[in-house]
Amino acid sequence: MTFKDLNLSTPLLNALDDLGYTQPTTIQHKIYSVILSGRDVCGIAQTGTGKTLAYLLPCLRLWKFSKDKFPQILIIVPTRELVKQVAEEIAKLTTYMNVVTVGVYGGVNMKPQALEVENGCDIVVATPGRLLDLVLNGSLKLKAIKQLIIDEVDEMFNLGFRTQINNVLDRLPPKRQNLLFSATITDEVVVLMNTHFSEPERVEAAPTGTPLENIDQSMYEVPNFYTKVNLLKLLLTEDETMTKVLIFAATKHMADDLHHELEEHFPDRGGVIHSNKAQNHRFNTINRFRDNTYRFIIATDLVARGIDISEVTHVINFDVPEEPEAYIHRIGRTGRADKKGISLTFVTEREKELLAAIEALMNYKVPVLPLPEHLTISDVLTEDEKPKVRMKETLIVLPKVSESKGAFHEKLEKNKKTNIKISHKDKMKAKYGKPKTRGAKKK
Repeated sequence: MTFKDLNLSTPLLNALDDLGYTQPTTIQHKIYSVILSGRDVCGIAQTGTGKTLAYLLPCLRLWKFSKDKFPQILIIVPTRELVKQVAEEIAKLTTYMNVVTVGVYGGVNMKPQALEVENGCDIVVATPGRLLDLVLNGSLKLKAIKQLIIDEVDEMFNLGFRTQINNVLDRLPPKRQNLLFSATITDEVVVLMNTHFSEPERVEAAPTGTPLENIDQSMYEVPNFYTKVNLLKLLLTEDETMTKVLIFAATKHMADDLHHELEEHFPDRGGVIHSNKAQNHRFNTINRFRDNTYRFIIATDLVARGIDISEVTHVINFDVPEEPEAYIHRIGRTGRADKKGISLTFVTEREKELLAAIEALMNYKVPVLPLPEHLTISDVLTEDEKPKVRMKETLIVLPKVSESKGAFHEKLEKNKKTNIKISHKDKMKAKYGKPKTRGAKKK
C-alpha cells in the first residue's frame, strides 16, 4: 500500500512526495479510515512507528477552511519539545494548504503566545498547563474545536497533568471527535476514555509492551555507579558505531553528575537536558544532537517523549527505570523509520527486580553481555550505595501517667491556699474573741 491508495487530498499527496514519504506505516493505514469515519479512536502503537502522521493526515484531510479565527483542531502533548516537533510536522504537511498553526508551551513568556492565538489560527499544539492558562485568561477560545488529539496520554498522567486535562475537557464543545495516541495504555487512560469519550475504537499496531523488532536489546551487570561511568566512557571511546547516542538517567541530579564526568573525556561532544534547563538550552541541545555537533546527550524521562530523531544509533539506560513502560519509551528512541537500533542497559544488583518487571511486561529476556576485560571496576560508592548502619533499638518502658506524681511534691497543709471569703465580722471575732461592732450610727 502507498499513500496514494488512501483517500488523501492532492495538497497532502504533494507534500508527502516532497518529503519522500511513499508507504504508510501499520498504524497509519490501519487508523486512517477509522478517523475519517468520525468515530472516537484510541491508537496504540510503539514509539517510532509514525503516530504523529497517523493522526495528522486524516485530521488535515477532514479540515475545512473557515473565516473564523478560532481553532478547529487541538493537539495536546506532554513536553515543549514535542509541541515544537508536531508543529514542524504540520508545517511540512500543509505546504500547499492555507493552515495556520500555533504552538504554545510553558517556560517562556506567555504574552507572544496569547497574541498569536488571539490573531487567529486553525490548529493549536499545546502542553496542558500553558493551554489552560490561555483559556482561563480569555486569549484562546475552544468553542470551534472539532477534533481533540491527546498524544502520549499515559505520560500525561505520569507527569501529573490529570487535573489540567480534565479542566480542558470540561471546556470543550461536547460535539467533537476525540483521538488518543500512546505506546502504552494504563488503567487511568481507560477511565479517561470511559468518562469523556463515546465508545472509542481501539486500534493497535502492536500489543502494549512488545519489544520493537528493529532494536537489539542487551544489558551489562555492573556493581555500582562509578563502574557504570567507567563502562560508559569505555564504550564511547572504543565503539565507533556509537555516532548518535541517547543516554537516560533517573534524575536531574544524576544527569548533571554524569555529564560532568563525561565532559572531561569528551569535551564539547555531549549535552544534557532536563526540566531544570532553560527552554532555549533544551532546544539548542537537541538541534546540536541532530546536526551531529553533539555525539551524545543525557536526558531524563521527562523529556524523552519530546525527542524525535531518526538517526539515533544507541540508547543507553544508565539506570533501570522504575516504571516498566518507561523502558519501552526509552528504547523506542532508536530503531526508528525502519532502521536498526541498539539498546544497552546498565543493571546493578538492586535494579534486577526492576528489570524483571520490564521483562515480564515485554515477555522477553534481555541478553546479558560480558563486561569488557579491561574495564576498571570501581570500589567507590555513592552515598545511596553505601551500606546503612542500623542501630539496635532499645525500648524503654515509661511509667503510666496515673502512677507518676510528676516533678512536684505535695504541699504542706499550712501552705495550701483556698479561696474562702471571710466577712469583717468574723475577722474581728477571731482577733478580739468577741464580735466587734463599729458603734451605733449617728443620727
